[in-house]
Amino acid sequence: MPENNYLAQQFEENRGHLRGMAYRMLGSLNEADDAVQEAWLRLSRSDASTIENLGGWLTTVVARVCLDMLRSRTSRREEELQPEMPAPATAVSKAKDPEQETLLADSVGLALLVVLDRLAPAERLAFVLHDMFAVPFDEIASILGHSPESARQLASRARRRVQGAPPPKSNVLEQRKIVNAFLAAVRGGDIAGLIAVLDPDVVVRVDAAAAHPGAAREVRGAATWAKSAIAFSRNVAGSFSAMLIDGGVGLGWAPSGHLARVLRFSFANGKIATVDVIGDPARLRDLAFGVLEE
Repeated sequence: MPENNYLAQQFEENRGHLRGMAYRMLGSLNEADDAVQEAWLRLSRSDASTIENLGGWLTTVVARVCLDMLRSRTSRREEELQPEMPAPATAVSKAKDPEQETLLADSVGLALLVVLDRLAPAERLAFVLHDMFAVPFDEIASILGHSPESARQLASRARRRVQGAPPPKSNVLEQRKIVNAFLAAVRGGDIAGLIAVLDPDVVVRVDAAAAHPGAAREVRGAATWAKSAIAFSRNVAGSFSAMLIDGGVGLGWAPSGHLARVLRFSFANGKIATVDVIGDPARLRDLAFGVLEE
């Protein structure tokens, strides 16, 4: 078999693993595919006879490409004079295959992608490679240019941020049950079911970035808000994911793994008492997130 054909075959055998790893590091299917393609280009230009462990070599290359992409992304964010406003709630993902991206995001967990997106590039890489793909710390250290102990500390710090500060378990279970009922009612267009989980005097506050032009920024009363909530969420409700937000159970919408909207709840007497709909990037950055245990 010609060498190029053999290399292509070996690369294809590793593609699924590389793509999944890149997706967890980047949160975007398009960017993950770009990173994997770059690894193929580098392999095709390399002397394959000097590569002892092709799978390990490819993992290292993809990890370094992802790290460069994450660092470049961070630099662009820091250089922005005005934060980029998130896309409207009705926007359609521009991924090459939106359905495939949705399935992949669901398999990873949108809440996890949201939290990972808030980590520093080195923390994200260390956590993903070690905790998700069991890459040893000495290999992670060589990618980062750090010591193995430093790589271990980065992964540990990232792990604490992913887990968040857990509220009392009984509160989580109760809140999650209420939020799941809320989400089911919204997805099913069940106005009565939605009203049932809302306090009759619920207060809903929507910031300027999340509000439709001309829409009220504050709404009071379950019956008043329920119908408009279902209409507003019809196109995106399936993409909301439950997660810990500031120590309580809330909902986040994260197209392509990048947080765009949050519904932060407060609870009273087994119902939702207040809802803050947050889309302003500065406010989103100030929130504390964690992943709910299954």
